Amino acid sequence: MTDLRVLLERLSLEDKVSLLTGADFWTLPPLPQIGLDALVLSDGPAGVRGTAWDERDPSLLLPNPAALGATWDPLAVELAGRMLGAEARRKGVHVLLAPTLNIQRAPLAGRNFECFSEDAFLTARLAVAYVRGVQSCGVAATAKHFVGNDSENGRMTYDSRIPPEQLRETYLLPFEAAVQEAGVWAVMAAYNSVDGTTMTEHRPLLTGVLKEEWGFDGVVMSDWMATRSTHASATAGLDLVMPGPDGPWGPALIEAVKAGELLEQVVDEKVMRILRLASRVGALATFSPAPPVPADPPVPSLRRLAADGMVLLDNPRGILPLDSGELRKVALIGPNAVAFSAQGGGSAHVNPPYLSNVADSLRAALEGVELTVHTGVRTHGLLPAPQTQAQVEFLAADSSVLQTETRGAGRLMFLGGLPSGTTAIRLSARLDITERGKHQLSVIGVGAYTLTVDGQAHDFTMQAGGDDPAAQLMRPGQGILSVDLARGPVDIQIRHDLISGAPFTSLGWGHLPPHQDEEAELAAAVAAASTSDVAVVVVGTNDEVESEGFDRETLALPGRQNELVRRVAAANPRTIVVVNAGAPVLMPWRDDVAAILWAWLPGQEG
Repeated sequence: MTDLRVLLERLSLEDKVSLLTGADFWTLPPLPQIGLDALVLSDGPAGVRGTAWDERDPSLLLPNPAALGATWDPLAVELAGRMLGAEARRKGVHVLLAPTLNIQRAPLAGRNFECFSEDAFLTARLAVAYVRGVQSCGVAATAKHFVGNDSENGRMTYDSRIPPEQLRETYLLPFEAAVQEAGVWAVMAAYNSVDGTTMTEHRPLLTGVLKEEWGFDGVVMSDWMATRSTHASATAGLDLVMPGPDGPWGPALIEAVKAGELLEQVVDEKVMRILRLASRVGALATFSPAPPVPADPPVPSLRRLAADGMVLLDNPRGILPLDSGELRKVALIGPNAVAFSAQGGGSAHVNPPYLSNVADSLRAALEGVELTVHTGVRTHGLLPAPQTQAQVEFLAADSSVLQTETRGAGRLMFLGGLPSGTTAIRLSARLDITERGKHQLSVIGVGAYTLTVDGQAHDFTMQAGGDDPAAQLMRPGQGILSVDLARGPVDIQIRHDLISGAPFTSLGWGHLPPHQDEEAELAAAVAAASTSDVAVVVVGTNDEVESEGFDRETLALPGRQNELVRRVAAANPRTIVVVNAGAPVLMPWRDDVAAILWAWLPGQEG
């Protein structure tokens, strides 16, 4: 085994500095002369997406971390970590950007579903288990977001002013456990400031506490686009700027060393940490490969993790568990009964191979019982994604086609990786219209789009719902076209001209066929409940409500869901409510229903 110092000595200053900024959005540059492969990084806490947001390369979707937190079971969380580590190895990922160890301090915080708990001790215990599980597979876990990044609004600029004792006992405790007990191999510095200093420049915390006091020997990376300086961040203890290839280090760091403004040994210490990380994950040829991956059967494990996290909040009349032998008819009601929320939005979002269907699962559990299904009310702002294939073309400035793909997702997101020279994207699809009448078609994204329906072009320009860099992906605009369509095939084409210099690109579309109005749907749901032995109402949030990039505006359930529960409960005293949400919601009807089950955001087997 070659000593890391020997490898370091073979590198020029330019080689060394090249390792300290990403080669692109998700990878570090390889250095073949020392046997170093390109290190690959990937989100996220509940699934390993890989380097592309692509439904053609699906990922196992585990229960979101708040659900894992509700298990109170380190062994279950370690199993989840092993599953994620194995998935990372399958996808060629060396570094998993998880776990999220921030504390659920603000109930409206948009990413609470990504965090284990509001309790620092519980978060610390589960952090250790999660990190051990991931790293047992030879994949680096990344403790994030260090530190005080506990809400989303203004996360790039807000200053978390935390008294020293509370900082230690609450905010730092999970990170300390991840470092000193689990030996985590990477830590991500957050966007925000703590007590007046932005975290990527916070030497007292990055170097003083993390590296010197706790003895952390891994890599401190920036959150994406969080590094704002050259000298201040380089001397604070940051080791890696992400993403790349642009950033405040690179040539500026080389010049700082050559000008005597920065000691080369500062660069060397960072490179040693990168090489140490590479040796641990099997990306350095002269070191041992990563260990074999354990094989945990995914479906039973996913189902058990989801069930173990669910919480029976109230069951005063003993209505649960249901006995199918005593039931003739059950009404399944609610927006999340028809489209349940398996995960939140943002960087944690992945494309699972499938999602369990609530109605099918309930039919299987209650064999022989008649089941009716009603949405009741609507809670999504974006129109549903069409279930059809589309041809996607990447266009050059002269409209020539650079590359063509066949895609099956209604939302296409690109975090880099577009063919060189792309200036526009064109999507073409054929919708099979089965019902004559007024249809709604939409384009979803930020910037200029042209929607063409059977040869008729309609232009839209949309803005993101906020100034966060992630808003383009997480809170896109939507342009809606109402059009009368006859039965039969309809040709759809969408063109999006890229925004110059934008770090992200997205193109989405939606389709809503003719439907009864919400009041009629709600009345139908209540009528079904009144003639059933039991009504099961599944309410909750969705990834338009719980997401990275913004905080919730209210604890109330979206739309008219509270009204739905009240009216169903008034029609049937045997009403069971299942709450499908990753963070707290108000339940003003809790005394009116027979039972309440909190299901969290339970992953693909929820």
